[in-house]
Amino acid sequence: MPYLIALLAPVFWGTTYALVSLYLQDMSPFWVAVWRALPAGILLLLLRPKLPSLAWSKILLLAFCNIGAFFALLFMGAYRLPGAVAGTLGATLPLMFLLLAWLLDGQRPALKWTLLALLGLSGVMLLLNPSANLDLIGVLCALSATLLVAQSSRWMQRWQTGDLLVLTAWQLLLGGLMLIPLAWTVAGAPTLPEPKTWPAIAWLAFFSTALSYWAWIWSIKHLGPQIMGMMALINPVVAVSLGVFLVGEQLDSYQWLGIGLIMSSLLLMKLPVPAIWYRLRPSRR
Repeated sequence: MPYLIALLAPVFWGTTYALVSLYLQDMSPFWVAVWRALPAGILLLLLRPKLPSLAWSKILLLAFCNIGAFFALLFMGAYRLPGAVAGTLGATLPLMFLLLAWLLDGQRPALKWTLLALLGLSGVMLLLNPSANLDLIGVLCALSATLLVAQSSRWMQRWQTGDLLVLTAWQLLLGGLMLIPLAWTVAGAPTLPEPKTWPAIAWLAFFSTALSYWAWIWSIKHLGPQIMGMMALINPVVAVSLGVFLVGEQLDSYQWLGIGLIMSSLLLMKLPVPAIWYRLRPSRR
């Protein structure tokens, strides 16, 4: 059951790309971000109308990192990079978790998790087939967005956060409010979305945001960042698969190989370290 909940976040996040391609291309991505976060936060507060038990300073920090700054950096990176490159850089999340644990906690990365993270990242690179023409600012934005998610996930795992539904609701509400000035500056005053876009926006708000962010926070608390970093690799697999079935895209042999590598890294995640590894390690005499 915990792994089924953990799958909700990357699976629903993976539907975002197909929905935008099919129904929301005429909308500013910055206002789409606002329409995702604010209704989701309001909905969750209606379900659980409570103040957070976590200090407001920490709530604001999480809202800024997980929603406000994350979406801003994500879209700035998307504007300056091919979408495949931005997606590949986002798949560095498992490595980000290992790096932060090493730099901040002094925990040297376990060989198993390092190899699995690199295997999954290799699969994503084959799956998304990134271009070689990279914009440095775009790369820094995409990596910074991933770093914010990694660090805020570490905070949520360690802090006494109380009710996770309430924590999710306030992050989305406050993060959505933080995005309004940016969206207004970049894309102009808001306009009411056309009725034909309402089903797509509702899906993004309720499933790809409200449910997904709650599932992500719940899973970070119960399964830990290492496992969730690997589970996040499902996101590009779902995105590309929907691109094939709904948008009419086609996969080549390298992309199928990429899917195989990603799924292999996830399956190997649950296997114990082979005993032969211990026999191959040098003796400490």
